[in-house]
Amino acid sequence: MPESKGENSSTGPVGQRTVSAPAQNYRIRWLRIALYTIFGIGGQTTAALLTRLYFEKGGTSKWVGTLVQVVGFPILLPYYFISQPKVITPNSTAAVETKPSSLLLLVCVYVYLGLLIAGNGYLYSVGFEYLPVSTVALISASQLAFNAFFSYFLNSQKFTPFIINSLLLLTISSALLVANNSSERPPGVSNGKYVLGFICTIFGTATYGLSLASQQLAFRKVLKRQSFKVVIDLTIYQSLVASIATSIGFFASREWKGLKREMEGYALGNTSYVMTLVWTTVAWQVSIFAGVGLVFELSALFANVIGALGLPIVPIAAMIIFHDKISGIKGISMVLAIWGFISYAYQQYLDDRKLNAETKKKSEVSEV
Repeated sequence: MPESKGENSSTGPVGQRTVSAPAQNYRIRWLRIALYTIFGIGGQTTAALLTRLYFEKGGTSKWVGTLVQVVGFPILLPYYFISQPKVITPNSTAAVETKPSSLLLLVCVYVYLGLLIAGNGYLYSVGFEYLPVSTVALISASQLAFNAFFSYFLNSQKFTPFIINSLLLLTISSALLVANNSSERPPGVSNGKYVLGFICTIFGTATYGLSLASQQLAFRKVLKRQSFKVVIDLTIYQSLVASIATSIGFFASREWKGLKREMEGYALGNTSYVMTLVWTTVAWQVSIFAGVGLVFELSALFANVIGALGLPIVPIAAMIIFHDKISGIKGISMVLAIWGFISYAYQQYLDDRKLNAETKKKSEVSEV
């Protein structure tokens, strides 16, 4: 189904969407989406827990906590050596020839997205240092509302009653945490730092929602080419810019001088310190790559919903590993978040059925 002017369907790649896709390509596409979903939820959950572990056991550098979120892009570089770019649109023969964007425009896009990610990473680092990981995870549900707001203006996102219901539920879920008793804050965190962590996490969710909406806009208006290489390129280049920006902040803050002392004082030992940072870096990069892939395949809003799908996993794991408390308010917040996801998933199901019906109808007309 071609993308209607001024609207962004919740199904189909962000470039050209068609209904004449062969059934095999259709199944392969949804297999990719399933893999992106698994990588996204797994990477997000692992990264959140390891980031909190870093601060829990003696890590104190917010810039280190930010760096590990963005410097993992080299693990994607082997792709350029082992594979050739392949077109992965549902109907590659229907792709419209487009004039490549200028190098200057591409650089501007990558720099803009990279700076957004760097800012997002720092804000989340503050949140992970001063808040229980379960609280950070539940606040992050509000990124759906932020992303919906930005997607409406940047990508003409179409809203249905089920999507609106999903956004309202997820927003209420996050808002309930404001009333959560701050006595659940980590040991040694003052009221002021707890509030700072809460505010930074809120702003972090806002910048994340903006970055996903901006990625979708970049795919549609600037990158245009519908290939897996475009996903890799965007992931690597924006992470490269974010790494440079974060490194400047890291050295300017002079936090690098305390790394040796921090490593020696790490509760789990030097080796565990290094391994915690390494695997946190890998987990964040897997999560970022999966998010970009979901934006490419479907939409920024759907990528955010998949992030919300992993919402119940992080608090439960945090309760087991870090002994975070799941209060009544957190429990209600979790239920509302799951309900919100189900509402959006049902809308996705309806869109998929409509797309299949139109595909079948067009195929029958073509045969006649």
